[in-house]
Amino acid sequence: MAEKTSPSPSRDITPLQQMLASGTGAILTSLFVTPLDVVKIRLQAQRTPFSKAMLLSFTPGKCFLYCNGLMDHLYVCQNGNGCTAWYKSPTHFTGTLDAFMKITRYEGIRSLWSGLPPTLVMAVPATVIYFTTYDQLRDYLHARTGSQGHHIPLLAGALARLGAVTVISPLELIRTKMQSRQLSYRELGVCIQSAVAQDGWLSLWRGWGPTVLRDVPFSALYWFNYELVKQWLCGQARLDEATFMISFASGAISGTVAAVLTLPFDVVKTQRQIELGDSEVHPVTASKPSSTWLLMQRIHAESGTRGLFAGFLPRVIKVAPACAIMISTYEFGKTFFQKLNQERRLRGL
Repeated sequence: MAEKTSPSPSRDITPLQQMLASGTGAILTSLFVTPLDVVKIRLQAQRTPFSKAMLLSFTPGKCFLYCNGLMDHLYVCQNGNGCTAWYKSPTHFTGTLDAFMKITRYEGIRSLWSGLPPTLVMAVPATVIYFTTYDQLRDYLHARTGSQGHHIPLLAGALARLGAVTVISPLELIRTKMQSRQLSYRELGVCIQSAVAQDGWLSLWRGWGPTVLRDVPFSALYWFNYELVKQWLCGQARLDEATFMISFASGAISGTVAAVLTLPFDVVKTQRQIELGDSEVHPVTASKPSSTWLLMQRIHAESGTRGLFAGFLPRVIKVAPACAIMISTYEFGKTFFQKLNQERRLRGL
């Protein structure tokens, strides 16, 4: 006999309300996490300016990686052009706290959110698609199977992330092209038509493979652990529904576990993003991107197993709060809309 399901808060709200809740969470997550990554990039650039080392944000006069807590983004910088103003006039920092203070004092507090607006244009829609699709898939699978099996969040999380990555991947490539060559929209159209004519439509999804290899397992592990931890914490607190703090703690714990287990794929994805930036700046001399498996072998041969888990602490420090803020804000938004809908129904009686 199938296990009886319990009602889900997402069934009492509309998809539009889910989108509003996830969009709000995405904006708040970006606002909180972006300064952490801006400071990290500044410190890395100071320690090893224009280093070729993997996992550092900069490559020689070409590009750097930036994350707003939701997505990784590639910023192309060629011969000083296209770089943000703070990179052209760097300041010496002695540590993280010193960097926060000096950036705020000498460059203005807005510099802590450098690059935020353009990344939000992609990060918010991607997050809205991802979270709304996850809830819809999870509820559908619960209703279809008639059970609350723990495999359902795992499957729904993997499928939702796969869909979001597939939709956003061409937009990321297009944005990278615009930044690397300062193209107008008309020139961009010609550039895309040329690329499609030469390499086919699949060329718009360059970098899709490594992104899927990291993000899909991450999402599957994240939602699997999130639902388990949330259920356990609710049981410990003898609550029927998760509070804001329970959602926050569950998000941080599950995000940390998923980040650690998928770290080798993050290393590969970072290297592939840098290769993508190099190919946009120097399309003639750029080397042909190596496969994910060959790249992992190369990293292992050069740096051993530790190389595949490089950047452990920075990734956890960034991912844990981002996941915690995002999921707790999202759950709070869903609860708000759920109560709002209940009040409307009661007034209509």
